[in-house]
Amino acid sequence: MRRAGFDNEKYLAMQSLHIKERIAQFGGKLYLEFGGKLFDDHHAARVLPGFAPDSKVRMLQQLSDDVEIVLAISANDIEKSKVRGDLGITYEDDTLRLIDSFRSLDLYVGSVVVTQYARQRAADAFLKRLAALDIRAYRHYPIAGYPSDVAYIVSDDGFGKNEYIETTRSLVVVTAPGPGSGKMATCLSQLYHEYKRGVRAGYAKFETFPIWNLPLKHPVNLAYEAATADLDDVNMIDPFHLEAYGETTVNYNRDVEIFPVLAAIFKKILGECPYKSPTDMGVNMVGNCIIDDEVCCAASKKEILRRYYAAQVFALRGEGDATAVRRIEILMNNSGITPDNCGAVGAALKKAEETGKPAAAMELPDGRVITGKTSSLLGASAALLLNALKALGGIDKDMDLISAQVLEPICRLKVESLGNHNPRLHSDEVLIALCISALTNPVADLAQKQLPKLRGCDAHFSVIISEVDAKTYKKLGVNVSCQPRYEVKKLYHG
Repeated sequence: MRRAGFDNEKYLAMQSLHIKERIAQFGGKLYLEFGGKLFDDHHAARVLPGFAPDSKVRMLQQLSDDVEIVLAISANDIEKSKVRGDLGITYEDDTLRLIDSFRSLDLYVGSVVVTQYARQRAADAFLKRLAALDIRAYRHYPIAGYPSDVAYIVSDDGFGKNEYIETTRSLVVVTAPGPGSGKMATCLSQLYHEYKRGVRAGYAKFETFPIWNLPLKHPVNLAYEAATADLDDVNMIDPFHLEAYGETTVNYNRDVEIFPVLAAIFKKILGECPYKSPTDMGVNMVGNCIIDDEVCCAASKKEILRRYYAAQVFALRGEGDATAVRRIEILMNNSGITPDNCGAVGAALKKAEETGKPAAAMELPDGRVITGKTSSLLGASAALLLNALKALGGIDKDMDLISAQVLEPICRLKVESLGNHNPRLHSDEVLIALCISALTNPVADLAQKQLPKLRGCDAHFSVIISEVDAKTYKKLGVNVSCQPRYEVKKLYHG
């Protein structure tokens, strides 16, 4: 069994209580800037084994009677049709998806705010779309000199020009489909308008990473740096917190750099700044719920290695550059992280060398490493799945779960009728074949029942796998990494 390094139930209780305390600190009204992923935070789940990907939403559900959600989306992102890389949908479509998701959990979505609005045609079209869907929408405008010209920002010509977002609940969660959407500016603008109306309100920030009360070079925090290696973010000691309290805490450079400006804005709006440091602004309790540091360190080192391979693949595809690769290499060198941190890597490369064909390996929850090779009927990803299911079910590794009589007609169909050049089955196709075989074959039925046990396993491939295989493994919850090379040499890899 996989050991847990994080107490999720403790986190839910502690985090909701801490947010309630912060609401009370400001007299009953808090604007909470929510960074990172509210849904499906798989990065946190990977580096903190035991953390549930939906933990943050579950925490908000505990406060549901007090919560109102405001979604911020930049008009510039709408105009550029910016797409979420993990979902492949535009930010405006993701905004609607998020509203549906919140509503399905009985969380109240009050409105959408379009930030940086300057009459962009696409933004106007989206506003009309929201109106047709009976979703309240507001406009916030570009402010000259933001964020440095505090006197102008905190004036009727700055925040004062923004439309005031009508809210009714004590905790207003401001979130967005992606970074750079204007969450912080939205919160600050609302503070300005609230205080103009004589309403006392506060601001706080929720970011899971970096974890402020872990050491700067702790693997969990380094894994966050690896995850953001394509950005300009770096973890650093919070100098304001150190000066104010003599306590070493960790924050990231953008919050540290912007804090003096934020403090000036708070002072202009409220008469004083309620915080002495960027760390003070945060409400994150994750670091207090780690129960096995060794487990989290090992998981984080694997995540850094996984990010390293991903950065290499992105660079090869032209979706990134070598800068991210170099940054992660430095993290690995300074932390002593090598491919040996994940047993699947060496096993996959060894199998590929032995067979002269693409190969794969997976590390199971009990530490066993299982391999898969390319054959005439199965790709390495499909073979690896079947071999892993056999191992988990205690099935003889030489036993065929799916007979050749079932596989061969499918392979012929792919080539002769569907126009594929490669007859070998992908992982999704072999799973369908396995389910069909399970109707008459008890051993195949036993194998398919092992599928839930794959969640959280690590798999490595000697070549870049197809998009369909990558999606299948993701749905199964398997953490995947690939060597930065294609199976065949050609210019287009669809």
